[in-house]
Amino acid sequence: MNKAYLILADGTCFEGRSIGALGTSMGETVFATGMTGCLETLTDPSYYGQIAVQTFPLIGNYGVIPQDFESQKSWVSGYVVRELCDQPSNFRCQGPLDDFLKAQKIVGVCGIDTRALAKRLREKGVMNGMILSEDAFKKQKSLEDLLQKIRSYKIQDAVQSVCRAKEIPLVQKKSEKKLVALYDFGAKENIMRELKKRGAETLLLPFDAKAEDVLSLNPDGIMLSNGPGDPAENKGSIDEVKKLCAYGKIPIFGICLGHQILALARGGKTLKLKYGHRGSNHPVKDEKTGRVYITSQNHGYAVDPLSLPSFARMTFSNANDGTCEGLEYSDIPAFSVQFHPEACAGPRDTNFLFDKFFAMMNQGADARGGFDFHAAQ
Repeated sequence: MNKAYLILADGTCFEGRSIGALGTSMGETVFATGMTGCLETLTDPSYYGQIAVQTFPLIGNYGVIPQDFESQKSWVSGYVVRELCDQPSNFRCQGPLDDFLKAQKIVGVCGIDTRALAKRLREKGVMNGMILSEDAFKKQKSLEDLLQKIRSYKIQDAVQSVCRAKEIPLVQKKSEKKLVALYDFGAKENIMRELKKRGAETLLLPFDAKAEDVLSLNPDGIMLSNGPGDPAENKGSIDEVKKLCAYGKIPIFGICLGHQILALARGGKTLKLKYGHRGSNHPVKDEKTGRVYITSQNHGYAVDPLSLPSFARMTFSNANDGTCEGLEYSDIPAFSVQFHPEACAGPRDTNFLFDKFFAMMNQGADARGGFDFHAAQ
């Protein structure tokens, strides 16, 4: 197996073995702490532009299972693991993970100390990195030139790059099913599966869909999906969500990036976290009851609670660092969470939030002003 290297922007170099496609790849280096969920990580559009590091030491032991994909392709810029299993065992397995990485042209590296790497990123913060083969490494003129290239990397056009919806879909006839308009900022398949499971008809909308076009669909509810990148860069989407909030008659549910965009539309601000929250074991506390839930998360930004207007109330906080994990608004029927209640991969502790959304759609605009999130638990 060919040698490969991961070089971080601070000059730290990790030597390992090449996996996946041969070549070089650059991205923002982040780590995910889940024991399972590598397939969801690889196919989650929220990882666009990032080199994903799996901290669990053995990856790929259950192989490739397309039914678990969050989209039809991989979005990571690179992939880093301690040990890659080449003989997976699972009754749903359709091949080894390395074959998938090669087919998706994902450049990766294994055999490095991912514990030391994760500790480095925790101490210094997430930073840009590059994976490159031994031949490519030898061809570099100088380490400083290489580091300058790595440091200059920037994730650009993230949401528009992962959005699959290209135009507003037509509604032939209003059915008895709840109609949910889902803004596609990089929507995970399992969000749509949760809506379908509850009998909803989902319309996938472009990230830049105009508020008036969305309202013309006469939806029962509006969802703002997860997605990659800096939330503040989505100025057009923020403006359209602001108009939907001003209308104030249709329940809105935001998840992850959708949570941040909703907060920005309501006058709040976001900030970048030192190393983010990624994995399936993150505790969040219900601010009303004190109950703690274990959640699946994948984000590098958070809403600044000090920037929020008086009509916004923090519903959940992160039990580790106190950051904002959920909001509800007293003047409109809207709420949002930073974590992933669809829980793929991860615990299903907060799956009830989809039921809350459906309860709000049944109440319509009357669900504003302190909707009881705990009534149906």
